[in-house]
Amino acid sequence: MTSPKDAAQPLAVVLLSGGLDSMVSAAIAREQGYALYALTIDYGQRHRREIESAGRIAAALGAREHVVMPLDLRKFGGSALTAEIDVPKSGIGDDIPVTYVPARNLVFLSLTIACAEAAGAHDVFIGVNALDYSGYPDCRPEFIASFAETARLGTRDGVEGKPFAIHAPLQHLTKADIAREAARLGLDTGLSWSCYDPTSEGLACGECDSCRLRRKGFAQAGLEDRVTYKTD
Repeated sequence: MTSPKDAAQPLAVVLLSGGLDSMVSAAIAREQGYALYALTIDYGQRHRREIESAGRIAAALGAREHVVMPLDLRKFGGSALTAEIDVPKSGIGDDIPVTYVPARNLVFLSLTIACAEAAGAHDVFIGVNALDYSGYPDCRPEFIASFAETARLGTRDGVEGKPFAIHAPLQHLTKADIAREAARLGLDTGLSWSCYDPTSEGLACGECDSCRLRRKGFAQAGLEDRVTYKTD
């Protein structure tokens, strides 16, 4: 049951993938006084562990509601996360990697705005990062800014003068900064999951781009990451 105090809190819809960045972004929203409505998109990704992690994070952060929405992007394919394409393990290069899911954040933010409008919320939090990342075009600040304007133009609330604020609190942080934020916020990083290609034993591979970025960030921050890697 929602308490009077909870009812007085502004509501934010947080896009919660189950990864470290989305966990920290959601925790920042909570710290700023928002009640959390967590939205997780089950897009048919090859690693189910991420969906399970999202549920644990939502519970740990005291989300008022957690919705897991099915959206099978395997029908389109085009990514190592949604098709039978090997996840690269050779290190981070200069090109957009095959782990990029076509227009993923464009699609996800559209759904998040729809969720927010239906729920009566006007604040959305997303854990995108444009410094230590794999070069995905839909993580850049200019994309986030342009999407906020699109949401204003394409929604009832927007045209009635109640636009949506898209918060990307990690946008200009390094992965080490994000690890430090997790520590400052008292988060259990073991609840989150970043690996693109976990082993059959449920360990993080330690070699995909996401694992490499995460491990480097925690090492640079001098902090322990509670995720277990097969190379440990």
